[in-house]
Amino acid sequence: MKRHKTVKVVLVTILVFMLLSWIFKAAYFQGQYYPQARIQMGIFDLFSYPTTALSYFGYIALYVLVVGGFYGILNKIPAYRVLLDRMAKAFKKKGKLVLSIIMILLAVITSICGLQLGLVMFFPFLIGLILLMGYDKLVAALTVVGSTMIGIIGTTFGYENTKILVDTLNVKLTTNIIAKIVILVLGLALLIFYVMRYISKSGKSKKYAAKLEDFIGESTEVKTKGKGKKPTVWPLIVVFSLMFIIMILAFIPWVNAFNITAFDSATSAVTTFKIFKFPLFGKVLGNINAFGSWGLTELMAMMLIFAGLLMVIYKVKFSEGMQAFITGAKRALEPAVLVILIYTCLVIVTYHPYQLAIYKTLLGLFKGFNAFTTSLVAILASLFNADPAYVCQSVIPYMASIISKGSYPMIALIFQSMYGLTMLVAPTSLILMGVLSYLGISYKEWFKNIWKLLLGLLILLIIVFIVLILV
Repeated sequence: MKRHKTVKVVLVTILVFMLLSWIFKAAYFQGQYYPQARIQMGIFDLFSYPTTALSYFGYIALYVLVVGGFYGILNKIPAYRVLLDRMAKAFKKKGKLVLSIIMILLAVITSICGLQLGLVMFFPFLIGLILLMGYDKLVAALTVVGSTMIGIIGTTFGYENTKILVDTLNVKLTTNIIAKIVILVLGLALLIFYVMRYISKSGKSKKYAAKLEDFIGESTEVKTKGKGKKPTVWPLIVVFSLMFIIMILAFIPWVNAFNITAFDSATSAVTTFKIFKFPLFGKVLGNINAFGSWGLTELMAMMLIFAGLLMVIYKVKFSEGMQAFITGAKRALEPAVLVILIYTCLVIVTYHPYQLAIYKTLLGLFKGFNAFTTSLVAILASLFNADPAYVCQSVIPYMASIISKGSYPMIALIFQSMYGLTMLVAPTSLILMGVLSYLGISYKEWFKNIWKLLLGLLILLIIVFIVLILV
């Protein structure tokens, strides 16, 4: 199956990373640059490093499985398909407008909240809606992946994606904010134009046609046959609305971006409130983070709670719900495996630190700050490390030691932009490879259809960088 080709691409990437450990010398930075001899990766490391990746990043793979299980339960509830059918029917005549709105929402949320992994929770719903509206799988992938990466490229207040840049380079989230907004708006315009152009040519092509039952379960007619009137959908609408609102409130960086401490104070007040000298709510809730400090663990808890609530509302038996959850989790198993394999790549470049030697060579081509070499280093760091925090940790401290502080704002902008651009096509992109696997689109076909958009975004970024440097 085509989905398994995605796994092959990541496995080949792992082997390439392994080979590089035999070619390049190692180095690390701790106050100063320390060169080392080569630290070669061995065959048995191929089997031990995924275990290391699982121990550190297994919660992300578990999150993917929980998302799959959540939708497994939804597919067991007839009202879910009824809701999707009604929305698709209502939106079909204005499909392009709806797609544009979805792209804008995903990009803006990612830009403000740094919420790309959290948004995965809604991807199956959005993909199902897009497919029901009559578009093919590539349109669905371009919509959810493209808009999320545009949001990263044009990050404004997404502290989770920029905290190492902000802290190490001592810049503010609002530094170059006008340029960030310009990149976000123009990048979105490019993406929307590209998707609409693709739809006009082949947006409903048989080549990328989807078997709807693989993504949203049986049709409304099958699910409701012999059951009288169709089930009510308002509880689903309420649940999805609550999940969306809670997610946004929980991931907006209230303190770091806006210096708002109300949610921290409220959480502390609730958890420390005592009844007869006993902190009842604190004990019942356990270790709960305030809005603005949530992570994937809290999102998993929220999904499981709402899944249980929906089972009660729609009278799904516990045994049937568990079986549906397991079925959905199995559907998400390959994307979850991809998470571990991609983070194995990160483990390799961490345990065999040859990347800094490469960056030093590139940055040494020109004296002081150079936008071209900085961009190239940012692309390579993104490819090697996948996670934005590790991307910055791998090279930013070293860059800060050799480049004047006046260039720090440009370095921060280049790194966040090039990270998002790279994740649009890199085989180490969690969201990209997970969505391609889920939809059964090969990496080759994705690259074939995305390269023009990639080039357009690169030209846009180059123009913005040149303008800022000249100004």
